[in-house]
Amino acid sequence: MHEHNRVRRQRWFIFFILALVYILVYFYRVSLAVVAKDVSRDLDLDPAQLGSLSSILFYVYAAAQIPLGPMIDRLGCRLVISGCGVLTAVGGILFSQAAGMGQAMAARVLIGVGTASVLMATFTIFSHWFTKQEFGKVSGLMVAVGNLGNLAGTAPLALAVSLIGWRDSFLAAGVLQGVVTVLCFSLVRDRPPAKASDGGEEAAPSRVGMVEAWKQIFSNSDFWLLAAVAFAWYGNYLAVQGLWGGPYLMEVVKLSREETGRMLMYTSLGFIAGSLMVDVVARKVMHSYKKTLLVGQLLLLLLMTSFLGVADRMSTPALSALFFAIGLCVSSGVMVYPIIRSMFPVTIVGTALTSLNFFVLMGAASVQQVMGIIIGSVVKTTPEATGQAYHAAFQFPIGALAFAVVMFFFAKDYWEG
Repeated sequence: MHEHNRVRRQRWFIFFILALVYILVYFYRVSLAVVAKDVSRDLDLDPAQLGSLSSILFYVYAAAQIPLGPMIDRLGCRLVISGCGVLTAVGGILFSQAAGMGQAMAARVLIGVGTASVLMATFTIFSHWFTKQEFGKVSGLMVAVGNLGNLAGTAPLALAVSLIGWRDSFLAAGVLQGVVTVLCFSLVRDRPPAKASDGGEEAAPSRVGMVEAWKQIFSNSDFWLLAAVAFAWYGNYLAVQGLWGGPYLMEVVKLSREETGRMLMYTSLGFIAGSLMVDVVARKVMHSYKKTLLVGQLLLLLLMTSFLGVADRMSTPALSALFFAIGLCVSSGVMVYPIIRSMFPVTIVGTALTSLNFFVLMGAASVQQVMGIIIGSVVKTTPEATGQAYHAAFQFPIGALAFAVVMFFFAKDYWEG
């Protein structure tokens, strides 16, 4: 009993350290929205270049998922997260010193590779320390805590930029990343001691070949339906929170940078609140991960249509409510992780999670880039039509989500209550 309690304490201590790492991952994902104007001015970037600078992190992050799954399952999560943490720290510091587009892109590539492993390796660690039934709760909690980084990348970053500038703000983040990486390497453990195994089904699972694991995953038609939702879900979220929400609020709605930071912060708060509740909703109300995901994404789709014109004319309180509600509905997307955990055996859970996450990140990358191209081309032909440029750009993520939600109705309900 004493050993059992020690393991329970240890797993929450590990949760805490991994949460610190993940907070910084989220910060890097969304922070460009608040500093977009400053970075564009200092590095002399047009909208298409800014879209590329933002999306390169996600393309690299997505591509890194392919080798990362097998690496996580074979090398162990602690080593992978720590190695990647060093790259993130270097990338953050390099970005703070960038003199032009080339250096900024190189820094974002390093940050993309460095942050790519964190959430999936964390979830793989959880699959060994927590039971399948606990996994939904603990994964939702991790995403909620990670959103503190999302929060830091909104109003607090806007304040820091006004006080010390965007370069010193990113330099401080890079140094902090180095400290947290050392903590992770020193204190995190991949799985509990064999005798006290409290979470995973097998203490020493038999190895599954990489090709065999991918065959199992990619031959499952439900995986592809879930991947489409994952792509559209995160694409819509990052369309608002990651890059274009900031310029939209400043250029179309005419808010200041501080007001914009505050508005984006409401989305983060909504996401945090939703992530803390979503597992309870799935278990106690919906009795289904699939239904919880579907209802949340349908509501998100409805709210996103506001960016086709309605949001331009909203009062500040109404706009604040919209951004909070978007965050709340976005949180339903974290259900993709317990669904994928229930689809496949623990022996290939790292590969399954990273395979799905490839589509999550491709959604974020392609949406931000395509929106940049659309905005740039409309503004080029009719410079005064800023509002129309953003309306046209937002049609892309909204259309993708509508398609994915309809298709997901045909997926099986993986539910282990």
